[in-house]
Amino acid sequence: MLKIKRKKVKPMGLNDVTIIDDSRLKKAITAAALGNAMEWFDFGVYGYVATVLGKVFFPNASPGIQIIAALATFSVPFIVRPIGGMFFGKLGDKYGRQQILAMTIILMTLSTFCIGLIPSYATIGIWAPILLLIAKMVQGFSVGGEYTGASIFVAEYSPDRKRGFMGSWLDFGSLVGFICGAGIVVILNAVLGQETFNEWGWRIPFFLALPLGLIGLYLRHALEETPAFQKHVESLEEGSKQGLSEGPSVPFKEVARKHWRNLISCIGIVITTNVAYYMLLTYVPSYLSHDLHYSENRGVMIIVVIMIAMLFVQPMMGLLSDKFGRRPFIIIGSLAMVLFSIPSFMLITHHSLVALFFGLLIQAIILNCLIGVMASTLPAMFPTEVRYSALASTYNISILVAGITPTLTAWLVEMTGNLYMPGWYLVVVGVIGVVTGVTMRETANKPLYGGTPAASSLEEAKELLQEHHDGIEQRIEDIDQQLEELKQKRSNLVDQHPNIDH
Repeated sequence: MLKIKRKKVKPMGLNDVTIIDDSRLKKAITAAALGNAMEWFDFGVYGYVATVLGKVFFPNASPGIQIIAALATFSVPFIVRPIGGMFFGKLGDKYGRQQILAMTIILMTLSTFCIGLIPSYATIGIWAPILLLIAKMVQGFSVGGEYTGASIFVAEYSPDRKRGFMGSWLDFGSLVGFICGAGIVVILNAVLGQETFNEWGWRIPFFLALPLGLIGLYLRHALEETPAFQKHVESLEEGSKQGLSEGPSVPFKEVARKHWRNLISCIGIVITTNVAYYMLLTYVPSYLSHDLHYSENRGVMIIVVIMIAMLFVQPMMGLLSDKFGRRPFIIIGSLAMVLFSIPSFMLITHHSLVALFFGLLIQAIILNCLIGVMASTLPAMFPTEVRYSALASTYNISILVAGITPTLTAWLVEMTGNLYMPGWYLVVVGVIGVVTGVTMRETANKPLYGGTPAASSLEEAKELLQEHHDGIEQRIEDIDQQLEELKQKRSNLVDQHPNIDH
């Protein structure tokens, strides 16, 4: 009989459980969330000045085409994001998370700042939209490594039992950035007047990216590498460290073969969540002003109020997901998208401020269910050695679908004249989310894929270790049961053969 040599595995003890320092965790979350706020500050500003940008950079087009062109300039950089994701993902697995996050915030800051410097079409002609597109593509390249890197950074710093709550603060930063971007647009419109704002005032929000980015860079530069990545490096033998310096040792094809189920789940979550995100926070502002003829300030103010309410709900979703799991929120949010998207746009198009508010509120609650758990769910799907590269590549390829949402929706409404088209768009995407939520694996209250448990205190570490040992005992019992069943099946087969002895 063939004998298989079994490698001796050291039993897991209390020293193998990572105890997270609370002060470092808070710094990590603050630095990661600020960078994410910076990203969505630009998205917020861009979404709310899309009408103005259409006039500044595409003055010869009709108003409808101006909106589509401005939103297309927003969407085209998503083509570059997968390239940025693969580039920064490989570097993140090679050099660690902290250094890459410092690089991405520098690129984001400079590209956003440069948008404010670009002369109008009336001044330099066709070079104006070309330069705008270049700046947006640099943003897309940097953002390719930003969100995934930040979510991994927070996840690898978080205790297992609090990962949902801690991860929810990342998208809390997104909402804060969006609110600040929208709020600044409203204030500048009120102070400068629409004519002055259209002439040069729209540039001011983009200039503000520079000081915000410098603060974020300072905070990220002061951070230490994540405990999970440090433990991964320390666990490597000296000969393997050379392999680490050359990037992930596992080709992406091999990652796809081993983790295909998690890759599909990641794609479904990213598409569903970000389509809802871009629909509400990027497309709807121009939809309200261009298609429903609300004054820009009124539509913006309603959405800002709703987003402020979302801020209070966001951490609650993360906290509850630590108790009930991530899957229920993805399923509930996606199912609500299928059932309530058309009714919500019926309210939005009712030409009543009260109906508009409740229509947008429905979309906000749906979005909260999804973004409340995304940052804690995705990093837990892949092992440490390929986590950044696998997640960044998958995330940014998937987001190509979500990135065309504002442009495609605007085109569909323009071509069909159907104001409910955004709702139908969300219904289709919601089906993807429901299927994903039903088929995905639960990640709540478990160590990161292939990692050791992480706790917030010594007492919690002891509890996690006991749970880990209990889980092993249960799995051994399950295997023993399966062996007994196999032995019984073998015995039955042997009984049926005249020439085989027991």
